[in-house]
Amino acid sequence: MIMRFLKRVPAGMMIVPLLIGAFMNTFFPAALRIGSFTTATFSSAGAATAMGIQLFCLGTTLQLRDMPKVVKRGGILLISKFIIGAAIGIAVGKMFGFAGVCGLTTDCAAMALLALNDGPLFTLIALGASGLANVPFMALVATVIPIIVGMIIGNLDKEMQTFLEPAGNILIPFVGLTLGAGINLSNVVKGGVPGIILGLITVFVGGCFIVFCDKIIGRRPGYAGWAVATTAGNAVAVPAAVGLIDPAWAPYVGEATTQVAASVVVTAILVPLMTNWWAKKYGCPQSEALEAAKLETAK
Repeated sequence: MIMRFLKRVPAGMMIVPLLIGAFMNTFFPAALRIGSFTTATFSSAGAATAMGIQLFCLGTTLQLRDMPKVVKRGGILLISKFIIGAAIGIAVGKMFGFAGVCGLTTDCAAMALLALNDGPLFTLIALGASGLANVPFMALVATVIPIIVGMIIGNLDKEMQTFLEPAGNILIPFVGLTLGAGINLSNVVKGGVPGIILGLITVFVGGCFIVFCDKIIGRRPGYAGWAVATTAGNAVAVPAAVGLIDPAWAPYVGEATTQVAASVVVTAILVPLMTNWWAKKYGCPQSEALEAAKLETAK
């Protein structure tokens, strides 16, 4: 029953635990701070550990033999998403400062569009390169070490990769819960409308640019561009990571997290609709090949 409910909610494995953690932190904060394993598991104190272990387990899924194919097809989508996300985030930061505009914080504007990378690395690179955040080189290294170690183990031993891979998904609700435990629900109200705006920007501004690059550079129909114009569930964890590395962003973590969470829901609803509409209108080689195979079988 619980699992069915979580699956019906967009990014439910992340969003629902996050809201539970925020509820507990807002109304029963002392219950999360009684110490020992309870505090370590269910409070914001466990967020960094949960995210680090999750990145390690996800790293085991990165197989070197698949990299050339992934880079060839996904490189255009990845780079174009990075460019448009960084451009919007940096522009908002340079013009309006840390607090952003219309309640939309600067790091939030960048990270939602960079969520394809499912982690803080590219957001930190964009903010650091623009001068909007103080990101020491070793902080970037520390961010990717769990992924690299996981990738090494996953490539050296297939059995270890098979064993560790499921943990990446298993940890999603724990990451959501510990992040939510650092949020006050009064900030969720503030993040509602800006979060919806962020989701619309992610889909329609970011999506249009990615589709353009996919069609012009990649010579593809463009449906894949819409498919990646999302704010991934893992992006909800990025504001906390940025706040850990540069304390100047710490006051904005709660508000940015709720905005990203709202954007996750908005893009989860809109992106499948846009992708399906575009594929039907302009063609999808995979679906066309499937239909051709069905016709051939029927002969």
